[in-house]
Amino acid sequence: MIEVPGAALQAKHVLAEVDFASLGTNDLAQYAMAADRMQGSLSDLIDNWQPAVLRLIALACEGGAETGRPVGVCGESGGDPVLALVLAGLGVASLSMAPPKVPIVRYALSLHTMAQCREMAAAALAARTAADAHDAVLALVDPAVRELVVVAKQDAS
Repeated sequence: MIEVPGAALQAKHVLAEVDFASLGTNDLAQYAMAADRMQGSLSDLIDNWQPAVLRLIALACEGGAETGRPVGVCGESGGDPVLALVLAGLGVASLSMAPPKVPIVRYALSLHTMAQCREMAAAALAARTAADAHDAVLALVDPAVRELVVVAKQDAS
């Protein structure tokens, strides 16, 4: 499990010793942003869309590519259909998610090429804030996926 920034930064060395890695994105975000997820006033900082968190994921995936080891993601971030596109673009090899989320994530991935996913990842990494990253990527996704995201947000409200 890569759950702390130090492990992501040194992923090439960590992955040289193991067969694969799984990124614990919730813990990685918590430690990267120095924000306890149990502390309500800081919980907004723990967002997997934070460019700093995405950069750590990218570094871990680069370490995986250098060592020929797959890097997966466990946790709820893999179940976000738009973030799943970014994660694929960063080099994540597998996504873990709750079973009900599989169809929408599969659908989102099927509508985009790997080149498009890489473009989305670059846009997210170049953003200043988590909201900016999300908005930049949302502007690049297929309109069908964008519509699903809007509907899901309305249903959640």
